[in-house]
Amino acid sequence: MNKKIHAPISHEEAADLRAGDYVYITGTIYTARDAAHKRMQETLDRGEPLPLDLKNNVIYYMGPSPARKGRPIGSAGPTTASRMDKYTPRLLDLGLGAMIGKGKRSQAVKDAIVRSGSVYFAAVGGAGALLSKRILSSEVIAYDDLGTEAIRRLEVEDFPAVVVIDSLGNDLYETAVLQYRKQEA
Repeated sequence: MNKKIHAPISHEEAADLRAGDYVYITGTIYTARDAAHKRMQETLDRGEPLPLDLKNNVIYYMGPSPARKGRPIGSAGPTTASRMDKYTPRLLDLGLGAMIGKGKRSQAVKDAIVRSGSVYFAAVGGAGALLSKRILSSEVIAYDDLGTEAIRRLEVEDFPAVVVIDSLGNDLYETAVLQYRKQEA
């Protein structure tokens, strides 16, 4: 099913999504990759506030290439999400609404998605140039010294993604394999 959603994403909106749904996200999302996640973890460990409020927000695991003249951002393809898995349950428990990446997630992340009523989206790997056309603006808001891994605020319009893990814990990567095996048999 195709759905248009707005970011930040409410728990009610996340609860309405199912693994396999195609979504088009409009609104504000944030980027953060490995180095930014590590720094956020260290910030939390020191008892300090994060540079952004996670409540209902969406983090896109992406580090862009330099922007061409007249564009807000360069190629903006997803990063492998499992690299953030050791940090993600804590961020979900703090209210993170959704994540966008590519690839499978650990059981600890799946459990935290269900516990927090969040959702995990996948964006198409290898389509960074096309995805960048859905990004209207990009602004570094934290950790500028990390370069492409700085946290950015993005304004997006109809950013395409697929629900991979929904708030009930349904995992498209698992159900799709089972469906394929049934068809194969």
